[in-house]
Amino acid sequence: MAKTITGFSKLSKSEKIDWLVNTYFTNSESTKSLLKQYWNADEKLQQLHDEFIENTITNYYLPLGVAPNFLINNSVYTIPMAIEESSVVAAASKAAKFWFDRGGFKAQVISTQKIGQVHFTYDGDSEDLDVFFNHVIKQTFLDDAKHITKNMEKRGGGIVDIELRNKTNVLDNYYQLHATFETLDAMGANFINSCLEQFAITLKREASKSLNANLNVVMSILSNYVPNCLVRAEVSCPVEKLTENPNVSAQEFAEKFVQAVAIAEVEPFRAVTHNKGIMNGIDAVVLATGNDFRAVEAGVHAYASRNGKYTSLTHAEIKNGTFSFWMEIPLALGTVGGLTKLHPLVKLALELLGEPSAKELMQIVAVAGLAQNFAALRSLTTTGIQEGHMKMHLMNILNQFEATSEEKTKLVEHFKTNTVTHGAVVSEIEKLRR
Repeated sequence: MAKTITGFSKLSKSEKIDWLVNTYFTNSESTKSLLKQYWNADEKLQQLHDEFIENTITNYYLPLGVAPNFLINNSVYTIPMAIEESSVVAAASKAAKFWFDRGGFKAQVISTQKIGQVHFTYDGDSEDLDVFFNHVIKQTFLDDAKHITKNMEKRGGGIVDIELRNKTNVLDNYYQLHATFETLDAMGANFINSCLEQFAITLKREASKSLNANLNVVMSILSNYVPNCLVRAEVSCPVEKLTENPNVSAQEFAEKFVQAVAIAEVEPFRAVTHNKGIMNGIDAVVLATGNDFRAVEAGVHAYASRNGKYTSLTHAEIKNGTFSFWMEIPLALGTVGGLTKLHPLVKLALELLGEPSAKELMQIVAVAGLAQNFAALRSLTTTGIQEGHMKMHLMNILNQFEATSEEKTKLVEHFKTNTVTHGAVVSEIEKLRR
């Protein structure tokens, strides 16, 4: 049984590592060596990484790749992607190449507002609370938060609105201050939460003066559900231009593709995997640009369920001889604040994209997700998903078996014309080694 420890956070990095390896690992020296192998040689850079989170012992690397040739709103991008899954970058690149000569991707930001809430209980008359909110305190919220909002307001952002919402039909005595914010190029989490906590202070102070019943603030926090921070990405072309696979006619491919999307729109078991593929592209760019992919994931999947049933994020149709494929998706992203000015590779990724604004980044990220979904559906409805995926996964299998460079060269050549499965690769390795 592992030992407990008090004061772990107060130990130095070396002391933390000593305790871990001596408590959990049989070969302490090899474990220490492995942890140190992933440190940055530059001490200043390593210290920067150590200070991103708590109790740091080493760095955990993900590959950073790029997908070139993305034509978005008539501008060409090379998109950075940080991800560990085989075939994602290749699929995005292939979709970018496919659409480059067919008009490229179009994207537009529909809205950029974000939400935060102060959750509280009130056991008095709701009409008294309405009067108190609308005629006594609403302007006070804005006035009291001026010291937080003044710089954001100078740039054109700030608090858009504050509503009182009565939620007593779902939970006894439960109300909200439902606030809408514009945070421009910042993701805005710290700004929003600071405003909300000030609202809570104001609410408690003024309620004690003006209300006779008990009002209790439970918590103040932004929402990662951002249905009013929307971006649309789309592609379209005449059906006859979809020809690429000589074994499938353009019309047949288009009809089968639209049918595959329709299945994801009505079948949740398919929709989850369908949307996961979209998020392969989105998360990879969100992570590469120092944004919060967990917040994006949560908001996106909530949006996919907004009508009471989990469904596809993408849609497709054939109309008047034109094939169209599109998606509207909520994305709360930032290009200032957080890691964007701290992590060297995040700075590199943003420079690679031409130092985009938050709105521009929303469009790029949405396009990456749409491209990923297009590539997956094209494979699924033609050759099947495994042919391309397993070929990309081949190198992982070879590395698991510590194949030499010579073995890799021979096996890659062999599987150019043979189906890749784990068993087939193992069999060929054994043949070579015999």
